[in-house]
Amino acid sequence: MDGTLLRSLTPGVIGILVRRGADFAAAEDAVQDALVEAVRAWPDDPPRDPKGWLVTVAWRRFLDAARADTSRRRREDLVDGEPEPGPVSGVDDTLWLYFLCAHPSLTPSSAVALTLRAVGGLTTRQIARAYLVPEATMAQRISRAKRTVAGARFDRPGDVATVLRVLYLVFNEGYSGDVDLAAEAIRLTRGLAAAVDHPEVSGLLALMLLHHARRAARTDADGALVPLAEQDRGRWDTALIAEGVGILQAALARDRLGGFQAQAAVAALHADAPTAEETDWVQIVEWYDELVRLTDSPVVRLNRAVAVGEADGPRAGLAALAELDDSLPRHTAVAAYLRERDGDLSEAARLYAEAARRATDLAERDHLTRCAARINTRLRG
Repeated sequence: MDGTLLRSLTPGVIGILVRRGADFAAAEDAVQDALVEAVRAWPDDPPRDPKGWLVTVAWRRFLDAARADTSRRRREDLVDGEPEPGPVSGVDDTLWLYFLCAHPSLTPSSAVALTLRAVGGLTTRQIARAYLVPEATMAQRISRAKRTVAGARFDRPGDVATVLRVLYLVFNEGYSGDVDLAAEAIRLTRGLAAAVDHPEVSGLLALMLLHHARRAARTDADGALVPLAEQDRGRWDTALIAEGVGILQAALARDRLGGFQAQAAVAALHADAPTAEETDWVQIVEWYDELVRLTDSPVVRLNRAVAVGEADGPRAGLAALAELDDSLPRHTAVAAYLRERDGDLSEAARLYAEAARRATDLAERDHLTRCAARINTRLRG
């Protein structure tokens, strides 16, 4: 059974059911039932049209559930609209479904969480990690969002900013997590850029392309993380870099700066440097200053501390880091890196080991453990 195929078809099937009159929560439940049936039936009798099969079975499951409802007249209307088995339209409903999940009745944070869970295919744990909150807190947030939109009319899609936030988080999970969603996020953002004339959409697309261009160099043959400074830049995708820089320059020329454009500018400066030593860290700090002004994000401030450490020396970076809450994810790892650059090897080794214990990503944990071991070897030698 091809789980990737099922995941790729799910958003479109949910969108078709919603278009035909199902409320979002009921459509999601019906599609989940259809997926279970697919896992059971497809290995012995694979359908010629998987999407059409899922639409037909999910719709029937929805109707079965509707028959338990008191609204008999609505049930009969829905039965009359049952789709015929067979091929369905190839129109991609996924992006449209992203907008529907960004419903005006939801707060932006709840809309993002709901979309990541229902459409993006991320687990509650992955979403909680992206939001820097406990998993139980995120589970409650998603449940409340589902209850809010249950029975709501999906004729007022949400705003572009919320959809961009969702696409950004889906890309980040695909780029650094254990679910490969980066290419799908890029595809959807390309579609959004073609449909919406908005500089922040272009900024996000540029950011994705510039990060994705480095993907092949981010891990070695054994799957271990390779830090940016140590990556083989010959493995970077120069075509994606050129496309990303071109899109970014056109967006910046409109003089409507937003957070995604500023992040893309940082990525472009990294991509433009022939070697790590030639990176223009002074400009990168200036762009992080713009990002702090635009977002006041603690994660942005953390990244800025690293850039300050590169531009003005590790002690300047440590001073910037001292202004931040030390419970912030990756705070300890950044402190370890800056301590190592400052020559305080004993403290750096201790901090690397502590950061490894706190890391939730296996590849990051292994990388930090190796850093601690490398320094301890130097200390013993």
